Formats: sequence, structure tokens, C-alpha cells
Amino acid sequence: MTDRSSAVPHTERHRTERIGWLRAAVLGANDGAVSVASVVVGVAAAPTATPGAVLLAGTAALVAGAMSMAAGEYVSVQSQADTEAADLARETAELAADPEGEREELAAIYRTRGLDTDLARRVADQLMAHDALGAHARDELGITEALRARPLQAALASAGAFSVGAALPLATAVLAAGSHVLVAVGAATVATLLVLGGLAAYAGGASAVRGALRVTTWGVLAMAATALIGRLVGAGP
Repeated sequence: MTDRSSAVPHTERHRTERIGWLRAAVLGANDGAVSVASVVVGVAAAPTATPGAVLLAGTAALVAGAMSMAAGEYVSVQSQADTEAADLARETAELAADPEGEREELAAIYRTRGLDTDLARRVADQLMAHDALGAHARDELGITEALRARPLQAALASAGAFSVGAALPLATAVLAAGSHVLVAVGAATVATLLVLGGLAAYAGGASAVRGALRVTTWGVLAMAATALIGRLVGAGP
């Protein structure tokens, strides 16, 4: 009788495999919804605001915010990628200069994780024979394929997610009647933040309710602050 457990490979998907792009996407969507909604609410709250001014301010906030998110995320993650590349280059040089010392260093890491001396050395020998740099990158430097820095991916995810998050409050402002912009944009943004916060928390294995409330609370505070500023400053002297 065939042992199906040995014939079928066992595969698992972990949340850490998507943490890089998920973090950038959630941050971008939340920031897009909160910042553009806050700008729209702040301008709309001014007694002298016109629909054209609200639309112009919201559109400018969307474009500027998306570009800012992309640039900031790219620079940040590129710095991480540069650090990883420098560490890997140094590790490559050390492996070429002192392979035995690097093997002992790797074995020492495995001993601290609970392997006995002989087994730790055998594991180090086999892993270095297979992929010496990969073994040191993973077990000494903590660099893995799932968590490795990807600047362009992070930048595009941030800009795209920001635009998606910002599109809803902006579209709501366009569709809502002038006197109802504040209520419509506020309600649409709160609903968006509840969904985004809950989904992000769920995807990360945390409480969806707490994640939704945490994100929404800060979004409401931001909109309230800009609405107050728009009311006071927009009233003129």
C-alpha cells in the first residue's frame, strides 16, 4: 500500500511570506483614505468653499500623496536593500578568505539553537556544501527570500494602494451634493477604514475588531481636526 503522506509534498503558507508587500499596501491605502478625506473635509468645511475647490484640493492631495508614498517607501526599502547587499558582499569575502572559520561560526549558531556539537558541525558542513552564502545569509544575517527588501515592489504597492484608498473619499465628494459633502465623505471614509483595518489585522493574524477600531479612531480624529481648521480659517477675518 502506498504511503500517500510521503508521496505528496507538504506545503505551508505563512503570513511572513506576504508581510513586505502587505505592510506597504495597507499603509498606503490607510494613508490615502485618511489624508485625502481630511483635505476634502477641511476644504469643504470652509464657509466659502466651492465644489471646484474641493475637487481640486482632493485631486492634488491624491497625486501628491501617491508620489510621496512611492518615493518615501522606495528610499526607505532601498536603504535596507543596500545594507543587505553590503552584508552579503562582506560575507562572500569572509567565506573566500576563511571557509573553515565560517563553518565553525555556522556550527556555533546551530549549537546555540540546541544541536549537539557533532550534529551542528554536520549540518554546517552539508548546508555550506549546498549553498554556503545562502546558509550564512539566512542563519547568521537573518536575510531570507520572503523578507528580503524589494524597493520597487514596495514603492509601487504604496503608490497604488494610496490611490485606491484616496479614490473613495474623492469620488464621494464628487457625487455628493454640496451641503452633504462633509457627512458623505466622513461616512464613506469611516466605512473604508473599518474594512481596511479589519482586513489588515486579519491577514496578520490579529484581532480584526481591534485593528478596525484602531485605524478608524485615528482617521476620525484627523478629519475632525481638519474640519475644525477649515471652519475657523475659511471663515476669513
